[in-house]
Parts: sequence; structure tokens; C-alpha cells
Amino acid sequence: MSDQKHRVVIVGAGFAGLNAARALRKADADVTVVDRSNHHLFQPLLYQVATGGLSPADISAPVRGLLSKNRNTSVVLANVTGIDVTAHTLETTSGEIAYDSLILATGSTHSYFGNDSWAENAPGLKSLDDATAIRRKVLLAFEAAEQAETEEEREALMTFTVIGGGPTGVELAGAIGELARQTLKNDFRNFDPAATRVLLVEAGERILSTYSESLSPKAEKSLSKIGVEVMTGTLVTEITADGITVKQGESSSWIPSKTVLWAAGVQASPLGRMLADSMQSESDSQVVELDRVGRVPVGPDLTVLGHPEIFVLGDLSSYSHQTGTPLRGTADVAAAQGSHAGKAISRRLKGKSPQKPFKFRDLGKLAVIGRSSAVADLKFLRFGGFLAWQFWLFIHVLKLVGYQNRATVLVQWASSYFTRNRSARLITGKLDWDEIAGSRLAQSADSETPGKDAA
Repeated sequence: MSDQKHRVVIVGAGFAGLNAARALRKADADVTVVDRSNHHLFQPLLYQVATGGLSPADISAPVRGLLSKNRNTSVVLANVTGIDVTAHTLETTSGEIAYDSLILATGSTHSYFGNDSWAENAPGLKSLDDATAIRRKVLLAFEAAEQAETEEEREALMTFTVIGGGPTGVELAGAIGELARQTLKNDFRNFDPAATRVLLVEAGERILSTYSESLSPKAEKSLSKIGVEVMTGTLVTEITADGITVKQGESSSWIPSKTVLWAAGVQASPLGRMLADSMQSESDSQVVELDRVGRVPVGPDLTVLGHPEIFVLGDLSSYSHQTGTPLRGTADVAAAQGSHAGKAISRRLKGKSPQKPFKFRDLGKLAVIGRSSAVADLKFLRFGGFLAWQFWLFIHVLKLVGYQNRATVLVQWASSYFTRNRSARLITGKLDWDEIAGSRLAQSADSETPGKDAA
């Protein structure tokens, strides 16, 4: 008889994967966590990194450190390139990894609704790289506006467009409005940052469409106070480096905007398609039919039909057994599913009866709009304003991973509240001078001394 322990492989160290690993920490199994990043990320606060309110390290933590006390757990930095459901193996950039139980929790990515070419000019916000790239793009726009030669050029630079009126879009637009009108108001000499135009473009009839209808007007009113123009019923039909074309009713118009940010749609990780293709290619008795955004349908126990050894969690899964429609792709859902899957595997290894079907207790939704303003859509209570903002602060600090991150973020928020400053507004990476001053000044800069880049 083999002495080999049950092998559990978890792909993805987000909320679902991390909670699954923690639930398995005492299991008689060898647990392997595979992720292509070495850190766990608190995605709900990415927009604050993108607008200079927090630093990347404030909302992330090394996966190895978080799981260092799990004596049965190892971490592999790799990207999954293939799944063989028959052989029970994963192909990764670090080699083949065998499993007895597999947990797939790789989240989601951006969806441009078939217009993938828009990604170059309208970046989305899903990772730390996305956040720092957006921060760079936003801050460079202000620097370029300071050196603009015409008002027309400056107006295009100072028009920021956020596409998508969901929580991410609302929070991102509000943060840019505050950055321009509060943090940067005294920093420039050739223009007034308060004249910045921030557009929030939503194709539907109202923003925050998944929230109670009564909260949308409250959110729109709060956004208008910090200079955000909300454009509902507005469909984007074209995005270029110079602006966007929108359609309202039967009329179309062009909006010059050098900074366009995408918050309108998501699609599941490509790992779902990889799993479906593997099952089909191996003439599996069961076929996985992905939904329209690429999510894998799962059973009441979060496993794939016909494969009780494969769990699919979080944004990658479509779980509709509770309400008839798929659960929302939130951190709370992912974390709860991760814990459930980990406990289910532990029970199997102990020979206990199967875990009860997964049930998610939805306590509500929160979205922050700006300094001292948020909306809360709780199960039995809906409200907005300062009280909702305080509640949002408390909940998000509580959910951060690690005491150090909680303390750091709390101090940063307190400082920002009283000073209206955003200390992490750094432009990182080697500068392309064309991004700031145009080709004429770029040529002038290139003729300077060899040490010019050291400045």
C-alpha cells in the first residue's frame, strides 16, 4: 500500500484559494497552491492604488508568508498551461503537477464585449500591474496638461472617462474627481485641476444597477458634488487614443479624452475553457457548457458534474442553485466557497458524511463614492452618506489580510481624511518624454547631456 498522502492542488491564491488552503491546514494531505503571482491581493481597494491613495504593498501580502504556518502546504510560482482530467495532472510552466483533488479559483479578467482592440486605449483594473499602470496614466495626464500648448489639447488631457457604472466604475470615477479637485488643487501653475472633467459612462438606465433602485440617485448626487458627470443610457461605440464615440438614442457624438478607463465588463479566467476542452478531448462522459462569460457550472457542492474531485470557485464558477441565478462575483462569495471546498475535502479524507450543499449568506453590498460618502445596500436596510462611508471603512479594514496591512491602511486613510493628501501618487517606470511634452520637447530632451535620465 502506498504511503503517499492525498494530493490537493489549489490554482489561484485569491480569496477562494487562500481560504481553501486555510481550511485544509490540519488535513492529512499534501496541499500545493499554484499562482502566477507571489502575492494575495485585496482587489476591492485596487482603485485606491490606481489613484494614489494607497501603495501596492498596503493591499497585498506574500502568499508564502500567509501560508507559512500551514505545515502541509507548499507554494509554487507558475502559470497553468494545461489540464488533463483523465490523468489528474496539471501542465504548468514549472512542470507537471499531479492531483487527487483539484480546486480551480483563478478569478476573472476584463471583457470588452468583442472589441478587444479597445484594451490598448482603455485599460481595466484587475491586478497591481493594472493599478500602477492606471496611476501612471492618470498622473502623466496632469503633467502633460501643465505643458500643453493649446487649450484644446489641455481639455482633452483633463477629460477622464470611466466606462461602466458598477461599483468599480463609481469608486474609480469618484477617486479621480477627488484627486483633481482636492489633492492636486494647488500643485500646478498653468492650469486649474478643479477644471478637470470626469465622465462616468453607463449603457444602462442607472448606475449601480445591482443595488436597490433608491440608491442610484443618492450615488449620482454624491458624484456630482465632486465634479463627476454621470452619463446613463450611453453606449460606447469606439475608443481611440484621442477619445471615445458614444451613442445616445439615435445620435452619436465624439468626446475628446486622452484617459479612458474600463470598468464595464468581466469574463472568467481562461482556465474554465481549458477545463472544458480537456473533458471534451478525453471523450469524457460529461461535457462542461460554459456560460456566456466563460464560467464553469458547478453542482450544489461546488464540484464539476461527473468530477467530484474538481472544485471550481469564485468568479470562475457559475453557482445558481441558491437563487436561480449565478452568485455575484465578490470577495465574500469567493471566500465562503473556498472555506466550503476545503472543509468538504477534509471531511472526505476523514471518511465523514458529505458536506451540506453550499449556501451563501448575503449580508449586502457597499460602494464608496468619495470622501465621507458611500452607499450601503444591506439585507434589511439601505442608506447612503457619511454613516455608510464609516461602515464601508470598518468592513474593508476588517477584511484586509494581515494586521500590518490593516494598521497601515487605517493610518493612511486617517491622514488622507484630515489632509486631503494622497501620498502614493508616484509615476514609476522609465518615462517616454512623448507622453508628457510632445515630440518637439522630446527631441529637445534627447539632445541633452547623457545623464539626463538621472534627474
